[in-house]
Amino acid sequence: MFTLSGHLDYIRTVQFHPELPWILSASDDAQIRIWNWQSRQPIATLSGHTHYVMSAAFHPREDLVVSASLDQTVRVWDISGLHKRNTSPAGGGATGPNSDDSLKLAQNDLFGNPTAVVRHVLEGHDRGVNWASFHPTLPLIVSGADDRYIKLWRMSETNAREVDTLRGHYYNVSCVLFHPRAELIISNSEDKTIRVWDMAKRVCLQTFKRENDRFWILAAHPENNLFAAGHDYGLIVFKLEKERPAFTVHLSSLHFIKDKSLRSYDFASGKEAPILALRSKSKSSTGLNSLDRFMSFNPEKKQMLVGSDQEGGSYELYSFPTDKNPDTAHKRGTGLSPIWIARNRFAVLDVKNSQVITYSNTNEQQKKIPVPAGTDMMFPAGDLDAVLLRHEDKIALWDLTQRAKVSEITAFGVKFAFWSPDKEFVVLMSKENLTVANKKLEVVATIHESIRLKSGIWITSAANTGKRGAENFANLEVNSKVFIYTTLNHLKYCLVNGDHVLLEL
Repeated sequence: MFTLSGHLDYIRTVQFHPELPWILSASDDAQIRIWNWQSRQPIATLSGHTHYVMSAAFHPREDLVVSASLDQTVRVWDISGLHKRNTSPAGGGATGPNSDDSLKLAQNDLFGNPTAVVRHVLEGHDRGVNWASFHPTLPLIVSGADDRYIKLWRMSETNAREVDTLRGHYYNVSCVLFHPRAELIISNSEDKTIRVWDMAKRVCLQTFKRENDRFWILAAHPENNLFAAGHDYGLIVFKLEKERPAFTVHLSSLHFIKDKSLRSYDFASGKEAPILALRSKSKSSTGLNSLDRFMSFNPEKKQMLVGSDQEGGSYELYSFPTDKNPDTAHKRGTGLSPIWIARNRFAVLDVKNSQVITYSNTNEQQKKIPVPAGTDMMFPAGDLDAVLLRHEDKIALWDLTQRAKVSEITAFGVKFAFWSPDKEFVVLMSKENLTVANKKLEVVATIHESIRLKSGIWITSAANTGKRGAENFANLEVNSKVFIYTTLNHLKYCLVNGDHVLLEL
């Protein structure tokens, strides 16, 4: 362990260079310093701000530094000369207190630093600027300030200009950064919120709020879909979107989405194969919660419904390629929770107008069926021309032919419905509860777990469960229905009577 000394006041931020053995620091002494952590010596002092420097950061790819200060400016510094001087054979690097670089640094402190110059000074905030960040790939900068605004800037070799202002925070903006992979901006504030912004539309998409804690700092994981935010009494780690791909199981085949294509996995052979390429989403898609959430397979017609819950819901209807017709048919529409209700008919939920709309397998609209206001999700039912509707804390079995509710049960926050292969039983899965019901939607068992439930699948005790699986199911009847489910930490199974046991692997 060692200490780098030189700043004359509080240090606000520090950052490692992505490639070189450098550390960047910003301080209340109105200076930015760059250090070589191998030689443990300062190699540059960047002076120019007239108030506290609240943040400073290296560009991920170029020889640039961006800084934010309470003098109401954002500055972009060109450090290409510093890079050349400290990596050239003649330069030698800073190796000690009496080295040439140390002498040059002392001269630079007195007469300015010719190896680090200001390229742009960005003025536009009305109060002190707390944070500024580079975009990972585009010539963009985002900044947040005590004026409660987030500003987007575009820079070039010769100039930089303000592109837009994002308004929504109602107190000082503490930190703001670009999403590493999506067209999003993430900010936090002393107003106790984290906000997610659409970079293209310049609107706030989501707001996360803590009642008693002000937020101060943000960090993005370089590879995973993880973010961290520091507040008054600790930090939180969160995701902006789910990463579980949509999937559906039919007999011995698993259909799922991977790398923008629909693929099939055969349980018997263990082989995976692509079926068709999925069409790209519209340009207005932001990337936030834009993953496909729903899949419904029609084995009779070899068609797949793929649905998203973004912006009220949309679906894509794909026909599998065949020997006679190698081209894949594709149609699309709007609606939530697309599911097949017959061999040549499917249904979607229109949440805005509180109705279920049915379509033919060629995507021609047929009927509009009113449903209770507040219905926000739809699941398949065991019988044809029927669906399960989620409304508040209830699940209702709805007959689409009679346009009437058949039965209803209380089930809080149901996210998934898993039907047994013979359609005699369904498991309704919520965050921490499993509700087992028969095809008439009569509850036969409930199971509560103290930890979050993740997924599940029906099998029979005679299924291919391996040697250890055979030991788990040794006391069950040959045709017993078994539901295997996962929590965050365990793999378990339950029977339709509610018995549930940890599954040993």
